[in-house]
Amino acid sequence: MVQGKTKGLQNKASSSRQAAKAAANPKKGKRYIPPKKTALVKQASMRQSLTAKINKTIEQQMVSAASAGKLTIMKNTADAEPPKVTSGGKASKS
Repeated sequence: MVQGKTKGLQNKASSSRQAAKAAANPKKGKRYIPPKKTALVKQASMRQSLTAKINKTIEQQMVSAASAGKLTIMKNTADAEPPKVTSGGKASKS
């Protein structure tokens, strides 16, 4: 049998300062309470599955649109010529 206290089993004192800090800054955003009635549970699961299907189709459309053409982040990057460098080291404006 183990004699004396072991390291892992010692209880840490809960910090009242941490609890006060958490109470002072509540989390932002809408709270969600899951439904308890069977009809509402069924409705919520249907809404969740429809939302997942809609998001999946939107993502597929975005992927197909992105892979169809040339992607450029900055406009006129392919059309613009690089600035000419003179012997002075500065770019000339022409």
